[in-house]
Amino acid sequence: MSGFVEKPEPLQVPGLVHLHTGKVRDLYRNDAGDLVMVASDRISAYDWVLPTEIPDKGRVLTRLSLWWFDQLADLAPNHVLSTELPAGAPTDWAGRTLVCKSLRMVPVECVARGYLTGSGLVEYRQSRTVCGIPLPEGLGDGSELPEPIFTPATKAAVGEHDENVSFEEVVRQVGADTAEVLRDTTLAVYARARDVARSRGIVLADTKFEFGFDGEVLTLADEVLTPDSSRFWPAETWEPGHAQPSYDKQYVRDWLTSSASGWERAAEVPPPVLPEAVVAATRAKYLEAYERLTGTSWA
Repeated sequence: MSGFVEKPEPLQVPGLVHLHTGKVRDLYRNDAGDLVMVASDRISAYDWVLPTEIPDKGRVLTRLSLWWFDQLADLAPNHVLSTELPAGAPTDWAGRTLVCKSLRMVPVECVARGYLTGSGLVEYRQSRTVCGIPLPEGLGDGSELPEPIFTPATKAAVGEHDENVSFEEVVRQVGADTAEVLRDTTLAVYARARDVARSRGIVLADTKFEFGFDGEVLTLADEVLTPDSSRFWPAETWEPGHAQPSYDKQYVRDWLTSSASGWERAAEVPPPVLPEAVVAATRAKYLEAYERLTGTSWA
């Protein structure tokens, strides 16, 4: 059992048809057939969408994605058509809404890793591989890899884990030509973003992309290079051999697994409401990531 503590009722907006409520985003279709993505302030951890929201989180994700789409435009087109608020939409949607092309989505999470951590570290410790890719001996938590690697995953439903798969499995699912384009584009976009982030004092450890086809053109979709889809570490504190501080949900995860929360993850009961201090610290991390990467003040 996992998923939403309490799944929100979708807003009914004239001219829009509600399609899906995800962990963070609500998806609609307008009369023209375009998709309308609304990034909420919801936050998830340990496969649960929590009952407490993080103020401004949805706007941070939206604004940062737009900034990155501009940085990557020469490498991959993106799905954004407009940032204008649909007629009749609530004012709270301002700054968190994107009108996007309806794409033929690729059923693969395209993950690039430049550093060893997370599920990659777990596999490495067992077999010295990540998604079947052999890696050298002697790497630890947070180690930089000899070169970035493409480690795809299957897309999972809300409340379930994405599952790492081999490149050969991607070939089986989408064909060799598409698999090669996905891999090459993912690694090219990661390399650009890694260099941009590094110039701003941030390590981009890994990230995941979603792609779809606009006709025959591979196109970046959903969010891109946000703290929800990437591991960002402060470069000044990076040191292999242990877990790194990060610009993401770290405060939320740490509190949930502490004795202070009173939550037993293994019991499969919904997590509790977050304290104000944890909410404020998490919001501050999202804003700091935005400001350091873009070089602009959130205010």
